[in-house]
Amino acid sequence: MKLFASLTSPYARKIRIILAEKRLPFELVVDSPWEGNTRIPSINPLGKVPALVTENDEVFFDSPVIAGYLETLDATPRLVPNDPLDAVRVRQLEALADGVTDAAVTALLESRRPDGQRSELEMDRQMEKIDRGLDELERRASGRTWLHGDSLSLGDIAVAVALGYLDLRFAHHEWRDTHPALAALADRMFARPSFTSTRPPVG
Repeated sequence: MKLFASLTSPYARKIRIILAEKRLPFELVVDSPWEGNTRIPSINPLGKVPALVTENDEVFFDSPVIAGYLETLDATPRLVPNDPLDAVRVRQLEALADGVTDAAVTALLESRRPDGQRSELEMDRQMEKIDRGLDELERRASGRTWLHGDSLSLGDIAVAVALGYLDLRFAHHEWRDTHPALAALADRMFARPSFTSTRPPVG
């Protein structure tokens, strides 16, 4: 398998972590859709990372879809429960975490627009989404080791990736002070080899 990814993309990091947790071999192809010579649009028509090319040259893109494909392979640990309803619950955790990440990415891009084009209102709107998402995740994490069931799931990975992205791009956001359960989850997750080996470069 080949994974086309940017080293700073939180969505690509989620997939790299899943691959590491499942010990699935793959070739990492570092490519950014923001570069002029990027190959990403020829692989993913939406021009986004990550994109996964299987050994049969089938392409999967969008991180929830890639995560779903990886669950079909004969690799452990299972990160999505077999029970259909429990699977939906874990997928909802992933969606909530990805929503926080989406808002953070949007806020970052808005903050980088030139003076006169940047909208403080839009940035505030996205930060409010982040805060509401974190509040809900804190509620779900309180009193638990794992966000669903008694073992690591896709939900834990997606949430920790979102928190790591906030640390990378919004270091001033003091989410730990008001979300102790998430802070504890982050500390546990960030210590895992799959997270330490995929830590994004600063800059």
